[in-house]
Amino acid sequence: MRAPVAIGERALELLGGATGAVIADYAQMYWLIVAGGAQYWRRLPQVQTLGAVSTSYIGVPPIRHTAGPILHWRVPLGPDRYLTDSPLLRGALAQAVAAELGPDREVGR
Repeated sequence: MRAPVAIGERALELLGGATGAVIADYAQMYWLIVAGGAQYWRRLPQVQTLGAVSTSYIGVPPIRHTAGPILHWRVPLGPDRYLTDSPLLRGALAQAVAAELGPDREVGR
């Protein structure tokens, strides 16, 4: 999942310790989720499901790159932190979109 940093940072706050690893690169944040985990999500403005229709590529930083603005781990990968639970992430992103863009935009109407 990819979201702009303003939405991503708010979603990250909402997820707290429930987030998996997060990659950041300039103005974008990326969450790793199980393949197909967002297959039935309703669209969220400014949030993109990568790999849903076609092949997508994202850069993966070395584990020790934990500061930006270039490609880095915003939340480092670890033994207990890899994938983010898809329904939790969807809920956090919907709330973040509503907060950043207004409540009428949260469900992609």
